[in-house]
Amino acid sequence: MVRYILQQIKITSSKAYGKWYAKNVVEETIDLDGLSEHMSHHNSPYSKGVIKGLLTDMIQCIKELLLQGMNVKIDDLAIFSLGIKNKLAAATEEEFTVSKNIEGVKLKARATGELMSKSLNLDATLKKATFVNGKITPATNSGESESADPSASNSPSTGSGTVDNGSGSSTGSETGGGSGIIPTPTDPEDDQPGGGD
Repeated sequence: MVRYILQQIKITSSKAYGKWYAKNVVEETIDLDGLSEHMSHHNSPYSKGVIKGLLTDMIQCIKELLLQGMNVKIDDLAIFSLGIKNKLAAATEEEFTVSKNIEGVKLKARATGELMSKSLNLDATLKKATFVNGKITPATNSGESESADPSASNSPSTGSGTVDNGSGSSTGSETGGGSGIIPTPTDPEDDQPGGGD
């Protein structure tokens, strides 16, 4: 279940100033240990340690291949590639230098297969949450949820209505573990209709 809160755009220079948009709520960030533990409980003959070792080696190999100028595709996950972060454009080709014009490189990931938006929309269920006194809580109609698939009827369906509210603050770090419920950092351009995906 993907929970969301509504936020109003307050950037006066934005074309969408004053309008409302949905922002997903991050329930918890799972690290490599947590993912390995989770995977080991899915009828796997491999222990958490074996799985973590394999994933750690995979990460190192992906980095090595990316730094050799290759893209790495993991089916039903993503195509990983590197991009260049430019600092400043050079007036001419002769004036261009790496130190003056390039800030660095960045990792890019483009979803594939089961993690592409069209596939996720078929599987996702959305549920509104509210932001009260610094904590995310279920909305008053906590038993209603809707499909994220735009072709679905989107008529509310009754869920179990049980939600762990956690104990964390909404201003915590997104990378820490724990059970706190944390809205993702606000970047209205990413989450506005027609924004980044």
